[in-house]
This record gives sequence, structure tokens and C-alpha cells, in this order.
Amino acid sequence: MDLSVVIPVYNEAENLPLLHEELEESIRKLPLKHEIIYVDDGSTDNSFNVLKDIFNNCESGCVHVIRFRKNYGQTAAISAGFDHVHGNIIITMDADLQNDPHDIPLLLEKINEGYDLVNGWRHDRKDTFLNRRLPSIIANKTISFITNIKLHDYGCTFKAFQKDVVKNIKLYGEMHRFIPAIASYYGVSIAEVKVNHRPRKYGKTKYGLSRTLKVVLDLITVKFLLSYSTRPIQVFGRLGIYCGMTGLGVTLYLVFMRQFYGIPMGNRPILQFAILLIFIGLQFISLGLIAELQSRTYHEAQQKPIYSIKKILTRE
Repeated sequence: MDLSVVIPVYNEAENLPLLHEELEESIRKLPLKHEIIYVDDGSTDNSFNVLKDIFNNCESGCVHVIRFRKNYGQTAAISAGFDHVHGNIIITMDADLQNDPHDIPLLLEKINEGYDLVNGWRHDRKDTFLNRRLPSIIANKTISFITNIKLHDYGCTFKAFQKDVVKNIKLYGEMHRFIPAIASYYGVSIAEVKVNHRPRKYGKTKYGLSRTLKVVLDLITVKFLLSYSTRPIQVFGRLGIYCGMTGLGVTLYLVFMRQFYGIPMGNRPILQFAILLIFIGLQFISLGLIAELQSRTYHEAQQKPIYSIKKILTRE
């Protein structure tokens, strides 16, 4: 299998027939053996029946349908698609017709240049400004700054991957938007391509400002995983030392003032604050040591390497 297309679906019954028609039209022009995997994320409309019709009418057998028992979210749907792909190249895209299937060759062209991951960029986005585009601009700049992976459009589902990239990625929460950042942990090469973005014809968007808090929390998780998952003591130990040293310094200052200037300490709140900082410092260091033990257990139990090899040249 050369190409796998993974499409998460949630209440997109009206869009699916036209989407599949455009997909087949676009992929048919490519000299690639392909499959299309639709993941029905617990749709409550007629989406699954439409997908069954598409499946039954596909004589080539290239269509596969996965149906969830309930709505688990886009991240889970994409992850399920990754678990069932057979292609050497995997493309993900939305089912709402806003991603243009005719842009698939653009992504494949970059993959053929040697990139491991190609991210779509909706440079002329057809969404409302205040509640969709503005939050997206802020989020993209924030994510790029924190993860140090500079992309214009983290929220674009339209992406292409080499198979070995997706097999190393485990997704949770709302982390599908952070796939480029997570993949960067393995040293993959990432490119970005401008893709066409179309206004929604049918149905309504499933995303809004309510997801902001989830994205922020997942961003904190991703930053920790990228920077400190194998050395958590560097985070908690550093915080512990800062707090402990600050508390100790304040305490020594108060002792000096008491000994040489006779200034009483017993009724000063700053003394209690200094003692609190010392204990917080000790707790942070203890937490770091516990996290170190858990990190080693996690990597050793799963035989998860702390490095990623791209190629080995050797003579035996």
C-alpha cells in the first residue's frame, strides 16, 4: 500500500458523498495504490449510514470504516486511523469539505522531497475572524514560541506523514494539533505547504472558544514531554532549589538582623513565609525524585528508547 487517507467524521452526513467523490477524483490521477479510512467518531446524524453506502459501493475495496461506540474526540479518531493504516504515506484531513482533496499532490510532492511530515497552512482561511481566526493566530504564535517549532497553522488537520512517524506517536487529550511538535522529539524533518481552504457548505463547526483551556493544558503537557520527560528532576529540582535558597536567604537575613540589631522576628510574617519557602523547596525536590523513578519505570517497562535512529550505515 502506497497511500492511506485518514478522515475523522462527526456529524458530516451531507458533506461525505461529495468529499468521497473529490477524494477519488484526486487520488485516481496518482499512480499510487491507496486506501481511505473513515473514522466515525460517534456521529448522531446519518453519517454512518452514508459511510456504509460509500463502503458498499466501493468495488476496489479501498474504503474502510471504523465506528466508535460514542464520541471520543478528533484526537482519538485520528489515533484509531493511525492504528489501522497500511500505507507508507499517511494523509489526515477533515470531513467538512473545507480541506481541498485536490491539494493532496502538493503534500505528496514535499514528502517525495524527503520530508517526514508536511503540515498544511490555510493561508487564506474562510472562517469568521473573531471567534475562529483570531484565536487561531494567537494560539499558533504561542505554540510556536513554546515548542520552538515554527508553523503558521497548527490547527490544520490536513497533513502528510511518513509511516514510521505516526507509528512512534501516541496521542491523548486534544493533542492532534501538536503532532508536529510531538514528532519533533524524534528529530523528524517538517515542511509547511499552503493549501486551499474553502467555506463550509453544510452543517456547522464543532470547534469554538470552549476548547481554549484544553489546548492550554495540553500545551503544558507537550512542553514537559518535549523538554523534560526523561529528566523531570531538572524541572522540579530547579524550582525546589530556587524556593529553598530564597527561603534560607531570608531566614539568615532575619537572624542577622536579630543578632546584631535586636530586631524581633517572632511577630514578622516574612519569617513564616521564609520557612514556607524552605518546605516548598524540599517538596519540589522530593517530587522531582519521585518523577525520576516514574520516568525510568515508564521507559524501561515499555522498552521505550530515549533516542530515535533514522538510518544506520555499517559494514559487517
